[in-house]
Formats: sequence, C-alpha cells, structure tokens
Amino acid sequence: MRKILSSSPFRHAAWALAAAAVAGSASAQTYPDKPVRMVVAFAPAGGTDIVARLVAPRMAELLGQSVVVENRAGAGGVIGTENVAKAAPDGYTTLMATMGNLAVNPYLYSMRVDVQRDLKPVSKVVEVQFALLVHPSVPAKTLREFIDLAKARPGHLTYSSSGIGGGPHLAGELFDSLAGTKLTHVPYKGSGQSLSDLIGGQVSASFDSLLQALPYIRDGRLRALAILGSERSPLLPDVPTVAEAGVPGYEFTNWYGLVAPAGTPQPVVEKLNGAVRQVLGQPDIRRKLEDMGARVVGDAPEAFGKFIATENTKWEKVIRAARITAQ
Repeated sequence: MRKILSSSPFRHAAWALAAAAVAGSASAQTYPDKPVRMVVAFAPAGGTDIVARLVAPRMAELLGQSVVVENRAGAGGVIGTENVAKAAPDGYTTLMATMGNLAVNPYLYSMRVDVQRDLKPVSKVVEVQFALLVHPSVPAKTLREFIDLAKARPGHLTYSSSGIGGGPHLAGELFDSLAGTKLTHVPYKGSGQSLSDLIGGQVSASFDSLLQALPYIRDGRLRALAILGSERSPLLPDVPTVAEAGVPGYEFTNWYGLVAPAGTPQPVVEKLNGAVRQVLGQPDIRRKLEDMGARVVGDAPEAFGKFIATENTKWEKVIRAARITAQ
C-alpha cells in the first residue's frame, strides 16, 4: 500500500505544488533583477500615459530596477492588452489599464484573450474625473444651452474621443441617451489627438478627463460646461455636475489600474502592489494626481479583481443597450 501511495498521481501533484511554491518564493526574493515593462495600450500624451509616466519612475526607485513605459496603441487598446496577456507571467511585463481595456473592449472586439482570465489584478491606481468640454467658439455657456443647441440642430455638434468604445465615447453615448441629444461622434487614435483637435476648433466638444484638459480650461482655450461624475471637482468648484445641471441620473467616472499576465506568482504581484501603494502614498505624487483631477486609490489585488468583475457587468449592459459596435 505504501508503494502505491508513494507513486500515485496525488503524491506527484503534491510535489509539483510544493515545487511551484518554492519557485514562486524564490522568484519573489530575487524579483526584479532586470527592467520591468509597463505597457500603455494608447498613444502618448493621453491620461493613461500621464499616470503611467508619473508612477513608473517612483516604482523603479522602490524596486531597484527601471520601470519602462511602452506605448503599444491600436484597436482601441486591444493590441497592447493582448500583448501583455500573452507575455511571460514573470512580473516583468505589466499593463497600466483603463476601464476601456478591462471592462469595455471585451464587448466591442473579437479579442484573442479573456481579460478576466488572462490578466491578474495588481492594484487600482486612480479614478479620473471627466468633464464636458467645448471649444470657445461654441456659443453655449451652460449645459442647458448646450443641450438646447444640440436639439435645435441634431447632428450638427460634434464631439471627439480617444476611439470607439473608449471612455470619452461611452460618456458621449450615455449623454445622448439621457439628455435626448444627437451629437456626432468623431473618433481619434488617442486622447492626445482628440484634445488637440478640440483645442484647434475642428470639433465642437469632448467628454474627456481633467488629467490632460485642466491646463487648457484654466488658460481659456477650452470651456468646461459640466463635471461628469457624481460630485463637483474641487479644482473647478463653480462647474456643476451633469446631473445638477439638468440631466438626472447621469454619472461617468473612468479609472486606471495595474495588471499583469495571469500566472504571475502571487508573491511577485504582492511586491508590485506594495510598490504601487507606496508610490501613491508619497505626498508629492498624491498632490500631483489630485491637482490633475484624479482620486488616488491603491487597493489590494483581490479588491481590484472584484471591482473589474462588477465593471464588466455594468458596461456590458450599457454597450448592448446602446448597440455600440467597433467599426
């Protein structure tokens, strides 16, 4: 009987699990011993890129290795997301992801990965306040005037976005649905290009984050008509929320978080999580993020995983109801 037990598949499985635990522990002790890649699945100068490039150098100081931000834009963030999901699960490739990457794209694109199965949560980093922005040439000075203008000439007012299915696009679709307007969507390849053309007057409006828009609001090149979230921004206390200004039930907030390939050893994930949370706890980093309109989070991997699952349920319903499709 003893010989049977010693050679059984159960004993081999136990040995394999023990060996994996030892290997994971060893990798965590030596990790990292080379540069870590932080992929941003969008073009430079967008909100995700700004946050990544603010956080990465401080993480590098804590980890003792370079954390290199790499932009891999395309297909609304799908290319970069798939790149990370298929990377070696060793902690040397991570993704600074958004609501779009993790909770929207699975319902817009035929992705070659399952984001909830093939990516491992590390930490939610920030929640980002969005605003309805217009070019100064738009005669509307309030949200009510903007809605009246849009209803008077359906399809005449245009709004730019970072791409189909991105946060700005979904915010616009939600606005049309609740405000009863019909704005014309103009998708770009990234928030940087979208905002640039709004500042240049090529489009009328945009639903975008304060992270990159705030300087242009302050210098008068853009006008903020409303904050999209449930509360006013302390940075723009005189700007009402969309709900306050006449569209009850409207609320939109984007978020960014760090993930790694599934299979990344849990001790390595915990080490990355610890570095993220330490960085977000540094007063100057927190102040910079808050000054750009972001709310600092920094939570546990398990909490972030539950949040991602909830967001998938929420946005799948919105996308199906609005019949949004990738074009």
